[in-house]
Amino acid sequence: MEQYSIYIRKFKIALGILLAALFVFIVLIVKIVPEIQKISETQKSYKETTSSLADAERRLASLRESKARAVENEDLILKAFFKPINSAVDTEAAISDEFGEILQIMRDNKVKARSFEFQNDPEDDNFYKYAGNKYHVSKITAEMVATYSEFENFLRDLFKHEHFLEISKIEITPYPKNKRILLVTLQFKLYAQRDPSSVVEKPAEQSQKADKKSAKSPDVPPNIEPEQF
Repeated sequence: MEQYSIYIRKFKIALGILLAALFVFIVLIVKIVPEIQKISETQKSYKETTSSLADAERRLASLRESKARAVENEDLILKAFFKPINSAVDTEAAISDEFGEILQIMRDNKVKARSFEFQNDPEDDNFYKYAGNKYHVSKITAEMVATYSEFENFLRDLFKHEHFLEISKIEITPYPKNKRILLVTLQFKLYAQRDPSSVVEKPAEQSQKADKKSAKSPDVPPNIEPEQF
């Protein structure tokens, strides 16, 4: 009987240890599970916050780009027309000074010219068509050679040019023997103010024809061909 009592006592001790361990385990579970849930919720909240922050940064970058484009467009709209030093001149002479500024921009950016083709007072230009008595117009087609970075810098400076001009077409072809070199065809228009005192009104017949043309087709900006790259 005493032998059984020893076993019973050992069993009670083991059972007590097991119950104590179970109690400690339950207490730990009760305390740890909420902490784990908090950590999980914190991680989830952090991911959502990070995602929202990334979206906000993308929206901010988009807004900055839109603002930059708006400012650039506003600068283009507000640019003044070139005014020749000697106002009583023909289109070629009136445009020559401003064309010299474009050549200087090319030299500053190491863009090399192959050829230039000039078309003064083109009939398809709206400024000349509807306000030819106020503005000189010259359409210039330039064949140029430059690297990517040189041409990029040239275009950036051209957009910053203080006087109003219009880029009509850009065609770019890599040089077959060296792909880093570009063969560029750039068509742009330069404008200059005419001297109001030298303005000669068009004959009545021409004015009537112009009025009929303007009645048939609205005064819209000239068609600009898509950039070709």
